[in-house]
Amino acid sequence: MKVAIITDQHFGCRKNSKVFHDYFLKFYNDVFFPTIEREGITTVIDMGDTFDSRKGIDFAALAWSKVNYFDRLEKLGCTVHTIVGNHTAYYKNTNEVNAIDLLLREYDNIHIYSEATEIKVDKLNILLVPWINNENEKTTIKLIEKTNCPVTMGHLELKGFRIHRGYVMESGTDCNLFKKFERVYSGHYHTRSNQDNIYYLGNPYEIYWNDLEDTRGFHIFDTDTLEHTPINNPYRIFYTIYYNDQNYQTFDTRELEGKIVKLIVRKKTDPKKFEKFVDKLYNSNVHELKIIENFVIQESEDFEAFESEDTLSILNRYIEEAEINLDKSTVQKMIQEIYQEACELV
Repeated sequence: MKVAIITDQHFGCRKNSKVFHDYFLKFYNDVFFPTIEREGITTVIDMGDTFDSRKGIDFAALAWSKVNYFDRLEKLGCTVHTIVGNHTAYYKNTNEVNAIDLLLREYDNIHIYSEATEIKVDKLNILLVPWINNENEKTTIKLIEKTNCPVTMGHLELKGFRIHRGYVMESGTDCNLFKKFERVYSGHYHTRSNQDNIYYLGNPYEIYWNDLEDTRGFHIFDTDTLEHTPINNPYRIFYTIYYNDQNYQTFDTRELEGKIVKLIVRKKTDPKKFEKFVDKLYNSNVHELKIIENFVIQESEDFEAFESEDTLSILNRYIEEAEINLDKSTVQKMIQEIYQEACELV
């Protein structure tokens, strides 16, 4: 039996941005729903953070999610198993009050889990593990140790996995707790990664700048073989352009309409040509254009930033190579935390 696994959809993100929800809709219209209909999928497992804000929901975002996602699953006759994530739990120390339980009660096809629970999908027993907090930690660990389920799916904060490119989680639950399972699938971290039997599947689409050019989508899970197949999202919203005195006339801007673009100026010898380049970007109807001309990190013969590197990787490498009388790991951790907060604000 084939099952769809999706996680970290974050409906209502970026203050219920219409631009982002229009971008999300392309994924659901062109990728998600056509795939589950073509594959005959009737079971969906949602591994948490269905909504973005733990403190409240914008009514427009709720209406959007019902019309464009939940209602469509109901009409297709899909059973949905959804767990509480850290973004959908109102309090940090308990899952008792949560968005999905309060907002989705009208759907008979949606089963909501705020505590670790064993379920059966086809002939396969699966342990669902919602967000682990102070209140449920002991009972959750006890069930993890006791269960005979071969597969776990959860919203886990495990130590040693990448949160996003360039940032590895140095705290969290020890992954040895899950070594007995044949497969462990998790949401929470938005980038895909794998260590041994544990798989972070990543979220469906870009939300922050640190998601740039990081493969997104959802997965089809086979309950017979325990194998999963990624179904990638071909759509992007973030684009970075490096300006090196390019010819504005030949630069292709067709895919930039409605996108968020960052223009990083590496070389600008002719201001008039640069202005024409910028005008061309604006005329392509980009949603937002950010121009960055002054670098805090100056490239030199001793340090070169490569276009293939993301911002955090450049910062970490710069600190590593710098001659400073400080604990470099501490500095890198501080930079990572500041960068993560900044990405969630812009």
